[in-house]
Amino acid sequence: MSATDMNEPDTVNINAKIARLMAETQKLNAEANKFNRESLWYPLAMASGLVGAVTAVIIKYIA
Repeated sequence: MSATDMNEPDTVNINAKIARLMAETQKLNAEANKFNRESLWYPLAMASGLVGAVTAVIIKYIA
């Protein structure tokens, strides 16, 4: 299908599909950014929890 063969409904349909795909791409990028932020903080949260647990055990046995 060449550009001269396309009529108005075909053009509108293709533009709608392009807009839908762009919106889905933005949504997926936002989710990926969210996962990247969460994966950055997860090790820090685990490490601080481990430090707290070890500290609690040490305090319990020392005191």
